Amino acid sequence: MVRTALFNWAFARHHGGTLVFRIEDTDAARDSEESYEQLLDAMRWLGLDWDEGPEVGGPHAPYRQSQRMDLYADVAARLLEAGHAYRCYCTTEELEARREAARAAGRPSGYDGLCRDLTEAQRAAHEAAGRASIVRFKVPGEPITFTDLVRGDLTFQPENVPDFGIVRANGAPLYTLVNPVDDALMEITHVLRGEDLLSSTPRQIALYRALAEIGVGRGTIPEFGHLPYVMGEGNKKLSKRQPESSLNLYRERGFLPEGLLNYLSLLGWSIAEDRDIFSMKEMVEAFEITAVGANPARFDLKKAEAINATHLRELPVAQFTAACAPWLRAPYAPWPPEAFDQAAFAELAPLAQTRLTVLSDITANVDFLFLAEPVRDEVSWAKAMKPGAQDVLRSIHSRLSELEGDTWRAEPLKEAVLAAGEAHGLKLGKAQAPLRVAVTGRTVGLPLFESLEVLGRARTLDRVDTALARLAAQPQG
Repeated sequence: MVRTALFNWAFARHHGGTLVFRIEDTDAARDSEESYEQLLDAMRWLGLDWDEGPEVGGPHAPYRQSQRMDLYADVAARLLEAGHAYRCYCTTEELEARREAARAAGRPSGYDGLCRDLTEAQRAAHEAAGRASIVRFKVPGEPITFTDLVRGDLTFQPENVPDFGIVRANGAPLYTLVNPVDDALMEITHVLRGEDLLSSTPRQIALYRALAEIGVGRGTIPEFGHLPYVMGEGNKKLSKRQPESSLNLYRERGFLPEGLLNYLSLLGWSIAEDRDIFSMKEMVEAFEITAVGANPARFDLKKAEAINATHLRELPVAQFTAACAPWLRAPYAPWPPEAFDQAAFAELAPLAQTRLTVLSDITANVDFLFLAEPVRDEVSWAKAMKPGAQDVLRSIHSRLSELEGDTWRAEPLKEAVLAAGEAHGLKLGKAQAPLRVAVTGRTVGLPLFESLEVLGRARTLDRVDTALARLAAQPQG
């Protein structure tokens, strides 16, 4: 959904057009006020604005299909009266039996037109028998050709475009009716949508022509562009049920809207062969729907993360610091609110910015600064606190104790640990490993000596003391 919205937005902005945001909520069992609000919130978060639609208004209001039901009922009645539609009394079981027979005979299995030419007496008999009916659109028996903005010229033969339902037995209008009606009345000129809806297009074109005949709209048929599938794990089409399709997943992980949109735009389109990183402004300037490929695109989470990381690094530091705010408090942060020190965080933020993939990574990178004691990661402890670590930590503690006041700075701290390591025949990387785990709880994180500078002398030495006590209490193997 997001990529489709993005391509429509970029197309409209590139051509100086009007983006119409319409809410398709005619399915009462699936659609709710909550889902409506979530959809608007998602569009706002992404920064995809619209020119007509909810909250904005426009000359074709209302823009929620659930508020246009009387209009659809009127159009359906007019289509019936003009002979462009008819009532179909076939039951689900009858339809399936005939479809199965058609498949067995190698024929197209769409609706066979049984009720298309019922006499008045036959219709009356069905009504008297209490048979429910749907309304079907009568598709003209001729090829339907159109030029797809992505796929070029396409032709659908009559046998592949059977008569289709437009109103359910309970009177509820179907997607096949409401969208063409709204397109006609809202004067839609271009529709970009998923490849899965390609088979709907010839049916809609036939309906647009019928709508023009009965005076609904101005007779303009939109141009269509059908976007390629996005493939997920196992080279299967990405579905709404898969985690990768959930926008909330990316929001909660801390993707930047522009980072996520940058990646999604690459699923079928590119700004240049040798360029993956760009702003939405640059996308709008370059976007052409004819440059979208027809072949399926593959969703690559690692690449999405890498692109997002680049956008994070390109933020001004103040903007990055502000963006981290939600992940520095509950429910993401494991420390109490009063423990958070904004000034201390601001000192480390530039270092964190160069290492984060998503904003939620910030919590584990700076928790050592605000927790009363570092996290207890047994895997990291076992990896760093190998035989000899106790002696190294004692030497480090001794060297660090000599530093105070203005000498408690990253460079002197580094020199002290280097000297302690050399006394044990260790290079800096090996020497600082137990110190990092003692102070932060983890084997990886922000630059160690800058972190110690911000943490402070007393807390650093106290944590080394705690680690030494724990090592002394461990069974010696």
